[in-house]
Amino acid sequence: MASTVTTSKDSAATSRPGYGRLLRTRGAWTFLLPGFAARQPFAMLTLSIVLLVQHTTGSYGAAGAVAAVTGVSMALFAPYTGRLADRHGQRAVLVPGVLVHAAAGLGLTALALNGAPLWALFAAAVPTGASVPQVGPMVRARWGVRLKGSPLMATAAAFESVTDEFTFVVGPLLATALCTTVDPSAGLVTEAALTLVGGLLFAAQKGTQPPVATSGDGHTRVRHASALRVPGVRVLIVTFLGIGSVFGGMQVSLAAFTESIGEPGLNGVLYGVFAAGNMLAGLACGAIAWKVAPQRRLIVAYAALALAASALWTADSALLLGALGLLVGMCIAPALITGYTLVESLVPAGARTEAFTWLTGAVALGQAAAVTVAGQLEDRLWDGAGFLVPMGGTLLALATLLALRSRLAGAPRGRTVARGMGHREPVAVD
Repeated sequence: MASTVTTSKDSAATSRPGYGRLLRTRGAWTFLLPGFAARQPFAMLTLSIVLLVQHTTGSYGAAGAVAAVTGVSMALFAPYTGRLADRHGQRAVLVPGVLVHAAAGLGLTALALNGAPLWALFAAAVPTGASVPQVGPMVRARWGVRLKGSPLMATAAAFESVTDEFTFVVGPLLATALCTTVDPSAGLVTEAALTLVGGLLFAAQKGTQPPVATSGDGHTRVRHASALRVPGVRVLIVTFLGIGSVFGGMQVSLAAFTESIGEPGLNGVLYGVFAAGNMLAGLACGAIAWKVAPQRRLIVAYAALALAASALWTADSALLLGALGLLVGMCIAPALITGYTLVESLVPAGARTEAFTWLTGAVALGQAAAVTVAGQLEDRLWDGAGFLVPMGGTLLALATLLALRSRLAGAPRGRTVARGMGHREPVAVD
């Protein structure tokens, strides 16, 4: 990412940012390792629910609907969780959250295995989704504190995208292996256990969490406006909804496609190839010293994503589907990374955890809607019809992005980004 930061505090700004410099950031490893462990279960959750509920009900539509309720619940509660973390500290939110999530996930598993009615599964899915720990946004917020004003922020955004996608390489493979070779419930049980252990380890790293904003007399501020009031954040939410439609549509459609050809074990492999494309592209994005403005990069990356996603439904073999999935994954990473990078210029530091959770919540909501629609299409139309969902979602989001792209412009140099943020103190951009 091109940077105009030239402060004396960071004379290294003129050197090329890279992963080596990033990982030498003081205190980074204390939150990176437990953060990776804590976010791993997130990549297993939706697919574990789909495979378990499909096994117990025999319907991809029902499985997709239960997974969708989980995703919608997460999307609705994630921003509130982010705002609480900004106000009271990450540890105060994370510890009770992982306890609730583990209990809710195990409860959902027990209901599904005992043939509970669909409404009961929906009821259990609500707390399961609402309590998903928002570790990714919390890690990004910690990077923001450590790299304040540094050109390494774009590299950190790329690194986090790569980390997320690595979990989506491992997670689906692990969930599929557990559900198909051990027991249909093994994926969700493992997800709950990993969430509990990883989340508590991450919460224990108190030294690197962002400080809680306080007033001059040392008391915690009580008036915080939502990051949603920033126009650019609302545009990014729409674009991330489209990205979520790709994740959700791929999860259901790949499972249905591999079952239709008699190779259900390929599901995790194909989804892993898709996630690997995302991860590799993310690595490349973080290693490049970008000269193009992030707003323009986002538009170009999103147009490429929409084009690639539009070809998925034409695949008639696992090999072709794997190649197209790899291409789609490679197009997702630049859009995700650039979107997260733009948050730094659009949102004051004290509201960034919330802003990041709006974006991750948007991905979850888009994924939930896509899982529902794709499941219905797979049940009622042909095998692979669910791939129409990523095409429709990305094309609609691209149209919105093009129409509202002017709202992604950050505040001018030397001015503040506090407009529209209520009673916050102005925060200088540079």
